[in-house]
Amino acid sequence: MNHKRILVTSALPYANGPLHIGQIAGAYLPADIYVRYQRLKGRNVIYICGSDEHGVPITVTADHENITPQDVVDRYHAMNRSSFEKLGIAFDHYSRTSIPLHHQKTQEFFLILEKKKDLVVKESEQFYSEVSHRFLPDRYVEGTCPFCGYDKARGDQCDRCGKWLESKELIDPRSKLDGSRPVLKPTKHWYLPMGRFAKAWKNWFDQHAWKENVRNYCIGWYKEGFTDRPITRDLHWGVPVPHQEAKGKVLYVWFDAPIGYISSTMEWAQKQGDPDLWKTYWCDPETKLVHFIGKDNIVFHAILFPMILMEVGGVVLPDAIPANEYLTIEGRKISTSQNYAIWLNDYLDRFPPDALRYTLAANAPETKDTDFSWKQLQRRNNDELADILGNFINRTLTFADRYFNRKVPERRSLDKLDNQMLKQIVVTRDQMGTCLEHFEVREGTKQLMDLCRFANKYFNDQAPWETRISDPERCQTTINICLQTIRALSVLMIPILPFTSEKVQRVLKLKDPNQWEDVGEKEFLSGHQLGRPEIFFEKIEDQVIENEIKAFLGMGAEGQKDMETGSKTISLETLKQIDLRTAKVLEAKKIEGTDKLLQLKIDLGDTTRQIVAGVAESYTPDQMIGKTLVVVANLQPAQIRGIESQGMLLAVQTEKGYTLLTTEDPVGPGLQVE
Repeated sequence: MNHKRILVTSALPYANGPLHIGQIAGAYLPADIYVRYQRLKGRNVIYICGSDEHGVPITVTADHENITPQDVVDRYHAMNRSSFEKLGIAFDHYSRTSIPLHHQKTQEFFLILEKKKDLVVKESEQFYSEVSHRFLPDRYVEGTCPFCGYDKARGDQCDRCGKWLESKELIDPRSKLDGSRPVLKPTKHWYLPMGRFAKAWKNWFDQHAWKENVRNYCIGWYKEGFTDRPITRDLHWGVPVPHQEAKGKVLYVWFDAPIGYISSTMEWAQKQGDPDLWKTYWCDPETKLVHFIGKDNIVFHAILFPMILMEVGGVVLPDAIPANEYLTIEGRKISTSQNYAIWLNDYLDRFPPDALRYTLAANAPETKDTDFSWKQLQRRNNDELADILGNFINRTLTFADRYFNRKVPERRSLDKLDNQMLKQIVVTRDQMGTCLEHFEVREGTKQLMDLCRFANKYFNDQAPWETRISDPERCQTTINICLQTIRALSVLMIPILPFTSEKVQRVLKLKDPNQWEDVGEKEFLSGHQLGRPEIFFEKIEDQVIENEIKAFLGMGAEGQKDMETGSKTISLETLKQIDLRTAKVLEAKKIEGTDKLLQLKIDLGDTTRQIVAGVAESYTPDQMIGKTLVVVANLQPAQIRGIESQGMLLAVQTEKGYTLLTTEDPVGPGLQVE
């Protein structure tokens, strides 16, 4: 089907932390490359995204830092939006799901489904803290993993073995809010009965040619049988369920986040001065809707969201879902909880954006997981961008500067090599275009670099440094065609290397609009004035990369541990950041309403502090007074049961309870542990 317009979305990133390069490789760079290509083709395309600002990870972060969820999302929305801009991700609009417009649209969807009797209400048991007087979503429950025995497994997943969990599966569950043992308590929730929509979904799904990973994943779910899925949960942060009897309940983030594509488009339309413009993209069947996501989001974008859209009615359904596989780093899976990631804002503080764009595009995880390494980044930047692409552009512009007064020389008669070079430009344009049209970023990037290789060979074979004297007309023609090739490259680069393209076009002094179809067709007029040559790619030195590897992996002898144990490794430098000191307990008392918490006043030598410690079941207040402990003295303060805890004591958990870490011989307070 030929579409009048294209609506592109990327999965809304959680606003509870900075972006990492795995996210960029999966959902954002491929989308940006596709959109930039479509713009060059002159097509009506808009690229919509925004921050996903609801869900438990955000409230967990807020509780940990003793700030509000709004504080968290405001911080990371601004940070991630800035990082996207610095990387050249060119959204038409980047919104957020905490805005009133999104809340209204999401509640509207809920009420439509309820009115059509598409939802069922069921009662289930959920962990409840009798200390904090609230239900505990999965990530608020911690306990021992039933599979590997890790004693800090979350209620939704074990970070050590990677198993997905239900909080009720945990051994010895405890509330992360107050340390108490939660109890199971009945609660009422609304569910989407997926099985009821299975037939209609399957009919729609079979009408499209999906990527293999999307098809296999969805058919696997379908064969297992769709079950009822809750769309509400007990939480204080999110889109409130629009019911009087649903106090303290919000709509599940998986339900509200995809609707963010619609509310973001609505906000974009308002900013265009035409509030109804969003309907042109969402309600006209001649719109092609494309979702760029990572494979962990397939179920939401290929099954659940289409089901909801079909039932709400009057909106377009996804036409393509180019879900990518995972990017690993230095041979290991990215883990944000263990801080094993390359954060985008950190990268952009030290390295140019196009080097990363090119490296990720050339190694895109389209059909299988791929690995990123710092040395790979260096090789791509130095050997390909600098020595192939940059070398060809620089040697041509330098030659034109030196021998033709920075002007395009006249093209004379063409020989076989000239015709081959000109033909290769058009062939690359068409082949690369076909790749990008079909979301094959990796192959499209290869086509671009292969043209650069061809151009370097052409320059070498024509040897203009020799023909400048022996055959001046041949030399003019060679440099003319090389400049035409650079002009073509400056357009072909736009989807993948937009910053470099802008610099090249500035040096070429191009003023006419870029169009994909003009590549290989539009020529410089002889005598066109060029700018001064520039260095387009700086090489990354070995020592710089070695420093990055050392800092990232932390593989000093003192910090290395066996990876297979599941323990996270840290560097000696990281260890030195932890300020461990001796402390003497001056006062101790139980915190009312708790069984495990003691409030301690400790002497750190030059100051006194208070600490809240969960050791009351192992030590009485009288037993604590006078003890010399080891404490983390530079831990960020945290609020526990309304009391500020200004550090953490160290203890070992045994079958009998906690055993405090202290010194073998009596020592004074405030001494540093080394």
